[in-house]
Amino acid sequence: MASSTAPSLVQLHCQGVLFDMDGILISSLGSVERSWTKWANLRGVDPELACRTAHGCRAIETVAKLRPDLDSEAELKLIEDIEVEDNEGLTVLPGVLRLLSALPPHRWTVVTSATERLARVRLAAGGVPAPLRIVTANQVAKGKPSPDPFLAGAALLGFAPADCVVFEDSSPGAQAGRAAGCTVVATTFSHPIEALAAAHYLVPDLTGMSVEPIAGDSGLALSFVPLPR
Repeated sequence: MASSTAPSLVQLHCQGVLFDMDGILISSLGSVERSWTKWANLRGVDPELACRTAHGCRAIETVAKLRPDLDSEAELKLIEDIEVEDNEGLTVLPGVLRLLSALPPHRWTVVTSATERLARVRLAAGGVPAPLRIVTANQVAKGKPSPDPFLAGAALLGFAPADCVVFEDSSPGAQAGRAAGCTVVATTFSHPIEALAAAHYLVPDLTGMSVEPIAGDSGLALSFVPLPR
């Protein structure tokens, strides 16, 4: 799927692109950490542990890990309400709008661990044009690092997972993309390189990413210079 066109340049030929949301399309780290800290304080959980556990994972699975004695569905509603109300500092990340504008609408979607409600709120707050159909926490039985979300994303676009490129920023997300059989490009925006071992390639953000449709609507050529491993 990947071929090198120059010593420092990587070009990926693919059919579809699957974007994680938080840390890839929008900067929401402050909102995420404030929200989970608030929930943790309400439920007697160490806030640092709560924030660390929540990154890249579905909220319902996070609360089940941290407080298995509580009703996960009720806790999901609580943390969702907290997160929806905290939009402070939500911004689109560098290179995102340029890259999305160059992608044909039928060749990309968002695959996020957020609920549908939260995802729509955050994308709108960040000024990111959202596809009509996205894959959210509500639509899969198991969240990242399970491959289910990205398998669902590939199926939504109508492409084989092996023909899709995943953009992720977290360890669970990178693991999920790789387990699904996709090529994973991870950004180092919000997590250390050491946590992204499952990614095939690393980039600082999406500013250096270029995309060209292949003639005859037969796919995409994504070009970028990866970080050294």
